[in-house]
Amino acid sequence: MMLNSEPAALDAPPARPGPGPAGGAADAALAPVPVAVPVAVPVAEEPARKEPLSREERRRRRRATAKYRTAHATRERIRVEAFNVAFAELRRLLPTLPPDKKLSKIEILRLAICYISYLNHVLDV
Repeated sequence: MMLNSEPAALDAPPARPGPGPAGGAADAALAPVPVAVPVAVPVAEEPARKEPLSREERRRRRRATAKYRTAHATRERIRVEAFNVAFAELRRLLPTLPPDKKLSKIEILRLAICYISYLNHVLDV
């Protein structure tokens, strides 16, 4: 029986994963560490409740629906359009040079205040 004094082949992968035959600390440091992976667990909305929902809770749930949000967005769009039309009307009534000068909303309001004050002064004289 002949003993093999040559080291193991370097290009062959180890037969089993884990620490090598020596079992040193360096092999243990390179061993894969199990990692906890978070798993998505479905969460129930709320357990069934015996008491009725409060008015605020009912309102909150109703506002969370897609139908409510789209209706609200439509109402808001109409409101903003009406707001802008009112500013455009007010702007047409105010004298400025040049007449087609673009004014911001705050400038329109300030100019309207000054113009009303001027008209009151004219009436008082």
